[in-house]
Amino acid sequence: MPTGSTEADPASEHDPEALKRHRALFRAIARRRNPKLRRTDITITDERVVRRAVKAAALGNAMEWFDFGIYSYLAVTIGQVFFPNGNGTVSLLSSFATFAVAFLVRPLGGAFFGPLGDRVGRKKVLALTMIMMAAGTFCIGLIPSYDAIGFWSPALLILFRLVQGFSTGGEYGGASTFIAEYAPDKKRGYYGSFLEMGTLIGYTGAAGIVLILNTTVGADAMLHWAWRIPFLVAGPLGLVGLYLRLRLDETPAFQKLEAAQTHSATGSPAEAEAEFAHLSENAPKKKIGEIFAQQWPTLILCIALVGAYNIADYMLLSYMPTYLTDTLHYKESHGLLILLATMIALMLIITTVGKLNDHYGRKPLLMSGMLGFFITAIPAFLLVKQGSLAAVIAGMALLGLSLVCLLGTMSAALPALFPTSVRYGSLSIGYNLAVSVFGGTTPLVITALMDAFHGNVMVPAYYTMGAALVGVIAVACMKETAQQPLAGSPPSVATKEEAVEMITSQNQEPKF
Repeated sequence: MPTGSTEADPASEHDPEALKRHRALFRAIARRRNPKLRRTDITITDERVVRRAVKAAALGNAMEWFDFGIYSYLAVTIGQVFFPNGNGTVSLLSSFATFAVAFLVRPLGGAFFGPLGDRVGRKKVLALTMIMMAAGTFCIGLIPSYDAIGFWSPALLILFRLVQGFSTGGEYGGASTFIAEYAPDKKRGYYGSFLEMGTLIGYTGAAGIVLILNTTVGADAMLHWAWRIPFLVAGPLGLVGLYLRLRLDETPAFQKLEAAQTHSATGSPAEAEAEFAHLSENAPKKKIGEIFAQQWPTLILCIALVGAYNIADYMLLSYMPTYLTDTLHYKESHGLLILLATMIALMLIITTVGKLNDHYGRKPLLMSGMLGFFITAIPAFLLVKQGSLAAVIAGMALLGLSLVCLLGTMSAALPALFPTSVRYGSLSIGYNLAVSVFGGTTPLVITALMDAFHGNVMVPAYYTMGAALVGVIAVACMKETAQQPLAGSPPSVATKEEAVEMITSQNQEPKF
């Protein structure tokens, strides 16, 4: 994949020699104007290539989360199909426990796929996770009910949920790394926000298809056969996502790592080693133990950020439909409809949040989101508790505005915590440890706490506030990374003019 911009010279896109001369020219300018940049090869991105990569990564991510979100929105039905019990709470807890099982293996998936992505490339691993997720989801749609095969029914459900969870362990870390490494430094927040738009599209698609089925086929048909349809749709969707991901090139940052390790043909091995020394000092073949040993302070910060963010995320996007239906006794279709409207509203403004965190910084937007949850959680749930449509919408809007500040910023902030050589592995491990312990258990923990506190409908608000407080502390401890190169990677700019401006600004003569 060419890393040079072709806007001023379209022919260079199809002329490898012209691209080689183009990159050499900017290296020469950098070395002549500023000797300190001798080892820096400025990456000049092609906007068309970046947009294509972002689109494919985001759509692939949407399909992954469509598969994963289906289970959340069918939790009540799945509890009745696979865990029949006279006690509705026990059945629902069993369903959410199976939901949480997938998160228990996510750290294992992250520990496997993350270092693998640092070793063989982001593209190949993202294709593999897509295949596994689609296959696991499709197979859930084929499992006979408990009434048909007894114990083996929930056992198979747990098995395929484990497959889903294992594959998801490599998804977010890989997709966010992929987009972050393609995007220019000054637009990383904007392009990164499309990844979470993909997540919302996936959840919206899952909620939409469940809503359509609930309102068209009836409760009996839904319980007997129609619940399978969303899971079976995952098969063809997975093939589409796989096609999109296989068409992509590797990221420029990973290509540079490969060039350093294989002593690229554009010069002698000694020159290549010197040129890319800053990239190859921490080769991607690190053992997991070494990642923990060298990255542990940043891993702790990542876990705190992701834990707080995911409790809020799963509370609103996964648990809320069940809360509205099971606790507040809304019709299942009404709860899904309200959530759908909320997610569509978030999609309309999420890229604006991406632009804002590029301009003002990641920390102000993240802090706004965390403080928003801490301050508005109780008012929001008091509004939802009122039960009227207007009050529920107002409460969801308060929570949604806080969440979108996190959604539109995290995908740019998290990859910047780690250097290129271990980014996929470190982010996948830290992210999935946090999601496993805090995010995926959110519906289960809230349901259990509400049962323990005799149906106190404010439990979700208190739980969210606790998570937000941890998030506030974590954001205060992180460094600002907006408009800066990724750690371990050279600067990435959108135009030739920006590259020249950067070189010139770093070589200003002192004025007296």
